[in-house]
Amino acid sequence: MQRRALISVTDKAGVVEFARGLVERDFEVLSTGGTAATLRGAGLAVTDVAQVTGFPEMLDGRVKTLHPAVHGGLLALRDNPGHQSALEQHGIANIDVVAVNLYAFREAAARIGASDEHVIEQIDIGGPSMIRSAAKNHRFVWVVTDPHDYDAVLAGLDDAAEDAGAGLALRRRLAAAAFRATAAYDAAISAWFSARLGETLPPVLVLEAGAAQPLRYGENPQQRAAFYVRSGVREASVAGAKQLAGKELSYNNIMDADAALELVKEFAGPAAAIIKHANPCGCGTADALPAAFARAMTGDSQSAFGGIIALNGEVDAALADAIALPDTFFELIVAPGFTPEALEVLTTRCKWGRNVRLLACGPLSALRDRGDLSVRKVVGGYLVQERDLGFDQEQRHVVSRRQPTAQELADLEFAWRVCKHVKSNAIVLASDGALAGVGAGQMSRVDSVFMAGHKAGGRARGAVLASDAFFPFRDSVDAAAGMGITAIVQPGGSIKDKDSIAAADEHGLALVFTGVRHFRH
Repeated sequence: MQRRALISVTDKAGVVEFARGLVERDFEVLSTGGTAATLRGAGLAVTDVAQVTGFPEMLDGRVKTLHPAVHGGLLALRDNPGHQSALEQHGIANIDVVAVNLYAFREAAARIGASDEHVIEQIDIGGPSMIRSAAKNHRFVWVVTDPHDYDAVLAGLDDAAEDAGAGLALRRRLAAAAFRATAAYDAAISAWFSARLGETLPPVLVLEAGAAQPLRYGENPQQRAAFYVRSGVREASVAGAKQLAGKELSYNNIMDADAALELVKEFAGPAAAIIKHANPCGCGTADALPAAFARAMTGDSQSAFGGIIALNGEVDAALADAIALPDTFFELIVAPGFTPEALEVLTTRCKWGRNVRLLACGPLSALRDRGDLSVRKVVGGYLVQERDLGFDQEQRHVVSRRQPTAQELADLEFAWRVCKHVKSNAIVLASDGALAGVGAGQMSRVDSVFMAGHKAGGRARGAVLASDAFFPFRDSVDAAAGMGITAIVQPGGSIKDKDSIAAADEHGLALVFTGVRHFRH
């Protein structure tokens, strides 16, 4: 009995070689549209699907394969006499191999300026239907949705020719991949519609991301882990970055690099951040990146050892020289790009250069993807929220008798932006565009104040303080004044705000309320 394969692909990579391999194994090849033209152009004999169905392609190609002559041939059980009799009665032949990949919907949806009509036309209907039919009947049908699997299918067909029981495990794996492909495709379409409808938090959460790379382990060696990446993301990110050098990324590298990059995105001018265990231990701004990095290193040089660096501009030779100093060690550096000279310095100048991971994330811009939800797993479910982007909802006002100076205002703005990226209860001390001390993750806010002061030491005198949430008592203000803090920014909103304001006035501090908190659990 003549075996048949149906091939209809958007991605033409390897399709001619695959089809030729099928013809060499005595398959009749069925195809449609552009795929048929590609195969014929390579000298292969192709039967149009319209010839099989008896109907021409209709509605500008919207209807090509939605026909019993196709789906009957895919879904019929070979070991069911009733199914085979029905096929014979209606003149339908079995289809044994299906190679389909789908219209480029994600690419169309990601294209800036693309009309809704254009994007909708890239929603594939016939392709997913054939994939699902073939995958459901994988006991008998080979379904391939990824060109990387073409060679495995051809080899599997050879094995099956010698052993009727061979290939089932591979067909089951291919079926699983096929259903994943259609599920991810539908998820991308659903997300696009949700965005058009303004559904920030849709009634059903559908996550779509492809495995980008396996990881050696997760947070700990006993935990298996992998990195999954969403398609169509325009914003510069670790997920979309290209690794230029260094060892493979670890789970913790990715988490810290993301935290570092998100912090430097807060600043329009040159900025550098150093992250250690998900918290900033250094951050600085200046007129040029080398100076910004030098200021970041003053925050907590001890903790910076082995940390993750993020920069919001290209790394050149001067900046690389500033980073690759003796007695330093960094695990990873992420930046929009690296000059060839910078790559040379960073990978050869110091002992750790051979292993340092260098990630180029592309140019940063003001564009922030507000539709990229923050998702955290809990046992049995997910917590989903919008990203905490920007400060546009805040209404800042001075509540103390003393007004902050221009320098204090600049430092308060800097400290407030950094504070948003510190694990709560978060306290940040800053001076002259540089992080001076951080108190993070303490159960008591006043303990975070003490920790930040301990890290800052003498640099706390004359610095400003930012708190991610209100002070429940005046003790934090008293502690800040005792270490020499001159100005404080916090959300306000406590029933005891008046006590904090009174404390600020007693100590001669400037106190600014924002009206909005920035917890980061």
